[in-house]
Amino acid sequence: MKPIIEVQNISKKFIINHERQEYLSFRDSIANLFKPSKKQEEFYALNNVSFNVEKGDTFGIIGKNGAGKSTLLKILSKITPPTKGKVIGRGRVASLLEVGTGFHPELTGRENIFMNGSILGMKKSEILKNFDAIVDFSGVEKFIDTPLKRYSSGMQLRLAFAVAAFLENEVLVIDEVLAVGDAEFQRKCIGKMGDISYNEGRTLLFVSHNIAALKTLCKNGILLSNGTLTAIGNIHQVISKYQGSNISFNNQIINFEDNIGNKHIKPISISVKPINGDTLSISSGICFELRFYNYSENSNIDSTWELVNDDETIIFHQGALITQNNDSKKGIYIVKFNFPPYTLNSNRYYINLIFGKNQRELLYKQDRIYHFEIINDEALGSNMENLPGVLRPKIDFNVAYE
Repeated sequence: MKPIIEVQNISKKFIINHERQEYLSFRDSIANLFKPSKKQEEFYALNNVSFNVEKGDTFGIIGKNGAGKSTLLKILSKITPPTKGKVIGRGRVASLLEVGTGFHPELTGRENIFMNGSILGMKKSEILKNFDAIVDFSGVEKFIDTPLKRYSSGMQLRLAFAVAAFLENEVLVIDEVLAVGDAEFQRKCIGKMGDISYNEGRTLLFVSHNIAALKTLCKNGILLSNGTLTAIGNIHQVISKYQGSNISFNNQIINFEDNIGNKHIKPISISVKPINGDTLSISSGICFELRFYNYSENSNIDSTWELVNDDETIIFHQGALITQNNDSKKGIYIVKFNFPPYTLNSNRYYINLIFGKNQRELLYKQDRIYHFEIINDEALGSNMENLPGVLRPKIDFNVAYE
């Protein structure tokens, strides 16, 4: 089966003027026709970008502001043509790139639903079939016969997303526009986008800086940087590249500098290694080791570890007594513990480290003192590689038929 979208070596060039445009009279304008041309620069918002999107895929597009993401979506949506290259699309595309795109402020919400649906290539019968669901999802039923210019930006977004999501197009393209909505509506939209892909088999292209939403929704993706394609493939690996990780922390020991620590505690090194094999993965298990220098004598020293993910979700918070009975001594201590295989899911994780004395006095605290990546080596098919959730246990199911 051919991809639903083929992007073949597309580039988009803009011309930037570097001279200030002053107010000119008609005489000045005529005179300028005979003057040398102003200094200009060619700027490529996209430069030789190629990738394919398969039918039914949920595809994330990641990059910093100005990387070319919005320009790419406008080309995919046929709002603007590429300077070079071509895009082959094999399905109707609905786009939600800016609040109010494709809507008319003087028309009512009801009229805009029919107008926008027609622009997207829908028949009147298709729009009528989905009309009630669109209005219900948008939550603007009370104002459906009010001109759109009376809507807030959030209300316009609700209606625009509902139209794009419920009309029967094969491809849905969504830019960062969802950030305009409130938290409840964002969750509602993400749930609907999941249904679009997993239950309806439609294709989703999603641009966002919300890493949690990208990991939840997307299976594959690309990373853009200054208009060029710098990473493509599994969304977790693309996100790691974007965040500067690129899965490079496995089996690595971090030695801390002398300025880390205080008069009580000085971390020396920390390492996270696989128990089995050479790579941190779902099936490898994890061995944690911390070396630190203790300056506090005759005290009870305790250490608390927190493991958190990109969303600041605390995976575990566990403390342990390093010394007790007030028998701490000056010198180097080593703390070790293991996570068994099939515990953590593939993701990027961070360690928060806390030291205390006598269970009352805080000696040292450092968030994200270390980070590491667990990769997926337990693929359950091409559509199941990146399962959601924090844990990834290996469960033996026993199925019986009576």
